Amino acid sequence: MTESPERTRTAVILAGGKGTRLRPYTTSFPKPLMPVGDQPILEILVGQLARAGYNRLFFGVGHLAELIRAYFGDGARWDVQIEYAYEDEPLGTAGPLRALADRLPPHFLVCNGDILSDVDYGRFLDDHITGDPPRLLTISTHRRVLHSEYGVLECAADGLVQDYIEKPTYPLCVSEGIYAFSKSALDWIPPDQRIDFPDLVMRLLRSGEPVATSEHTGLWLDIGRPDDYEKAQELRAQHPEVFASERADDARAGRPRTEEIALRH
Repeated sequence: MTESPERTRTAVILAGGKGTRLRPYTTSFPKPLMPVGDQPILEILVGQLARAGYNRLFFGVGHLAELIRAYFGDGARWDVQIEYAYEDEPLGTAGPLRALADRLPPHFLVCNGDILSDVDYGRFLDDHITGDPPRLLTISTHRRVLHSEYGVLECAADGLVQDYIEKPTYPLCVSEGIYAFSKSALDWIPPDQRIDFPDLVMRLLRSGEPVATSEHTGLWLDIGRPDDYEKAQELRAQHPEVFASERADDARAGRPRTEEIALRH
């Protein structure tokens, strides 16, 4: 990841979800504070962003927001400025961005708070800004292959079999939950209404606005399900040089432990 401490960049981290697929772990604990190795997954992300020159971070929080704020505070321990945007009611994955419009620069990064990736976050935003033709939104994507456990029949309308494919595979282009935004894209997000990223993308496309993708071939995983969470532990152990942040490590002496925060609240 490119070191660029002289640059000023802004990122919005979406950390307000309830993490229902990770229950019972997230019943009384926010998913972004789930430990991967010896650090919460959100702390790993904050350290990576700090190293890439993102020194102003907005946390979109809702579920158990007080625990996240108790852990990260104002961000000084990571040499970043953290501000908080609270949701009184769930606004989806894209809805919270509209409320931040007046506080955001012309171009900024948006990330889910539960991802583990070696994306070059600085270059990703720079490539969005300098893209030709200009675009309002760039989505970081990853290749996944969906494996069917069944034989698949292709049938005509009259019911006659046209083809039989034994356990086919389907290549997919999936969103990594990492986005580069131009501020004008926020005009397609209605204020105070729930809207998710797929809805926003379709609104932009129907309006003829450019949406780009940037394929990432490196490491990527979210911790949305228990199986993914276990894989994240393995990924962190296999690549400590990628996911360990010197700034986060240096902050360790002064930060509260996650279990102490949980007990305190």
